Amino acid sequence: MTRVLVTGAAGFIGSNLALELCRSGREVVALDDFTSGNFANLQEFPGDFVAADLADAAAWGDRVGEVDTVFHQAAITDTTVHDQKLMLRSNVEAFRILLRWAAERGVKTVVYASSAGTYGDGPLPMREDAATRPLNVYAFSKRVMEKVAADFHAEHPKMRIAGLRYFNVFGPRERFKGAAASMIRQLALQMRAGKRPRVFEFGEQYRDHIYVKDVVQANLLAAAKAPFGVYNVCTGAKTDFNEIIRCLNATLGTKLEAEYFKNPYGFYQNETLGDPALALKSFGFKSAFSVEKGIQDYLGAKEAFAKV
Repeated sequence: MTRVLVTGAAGFIGSNLALELCRSGREVVALDDFTSGNFANLQEFPGDFVAADLADAAAWGDRVGEVDTVFHQAAITDTTVHDQKLMLRSNVEAFRILLRWAAERGVKTVVYASSAGTYGDGPLPMREDAATRPLNVYAFSKRVMEKVAADFHAEHPKMRIAGLRYFNVFGPRERFKGAAASMIRQLALQMRAGKRPRVFEFGEQYRDHIYVKDVVQANLLAAAKAPFGVYNVCTGAKTDFNEIIRCLNATLGTKLEAEYFKNPYGFYQNETLGDPALALKSFGFKSAFSVEKGIQDYLGAKEAFAKV
């Protein structure tokens, strides 16, 4: 893997991935249409940048040139977007176009971002062989992407295609996500401002929070040796919001107690927990950061509390 394409490169995960690829000696071509990404995420990026809508291959196909590997991170990830046509066009149709382009160019490997949202409120821990039950159009689009990938691989078996079902990702360069940023960031901002952290009663809801540096490593390992398939990218550990607040207090040097309020949403998912076994067995991925270690690293980053 020498020359690679990263789509959604100005976004949260895409920018962390693009920068790490550069640090490891790869030549990186970044592609983004700035729908939700921001150039500030790539201030240290030394590579080429193509500004284009992924669904419009004529605008970027020839500009990108030859690459060995594609890391596909571009998507609408905001679950509050309810425009179903827009979501499916941006996430599914653009992915279909990207795969066709990759096949025409002889790309060897495509690693793409899926989501734990495909599981919906299924049984825990969430395993890759479980039935999917997306609860919003974003999760539905990711499930359709997985189907597109499977059909495409059947037609092009020599191309390795791996989908990564990200769980609850947090870390540097997520500030431009705004209200869609991780709860860890949102709670940290409240607490740094001296406000009590607000969470639903009684803070016992839990998530499988995973640090973005682990997500980057999962992408790199998957690109190197993952067989075709879909894999959880998770820690396999559940952390409730009371524990998050404890970790944030310890890292920030504060003693702020939670402010609990009633959950107004009937569709709210109280629990997520992934099974990391298949990713470990298939391509050696295991998370290196606990939530507490991730929070310490995150809040120590120079841009953790930078203004948008």
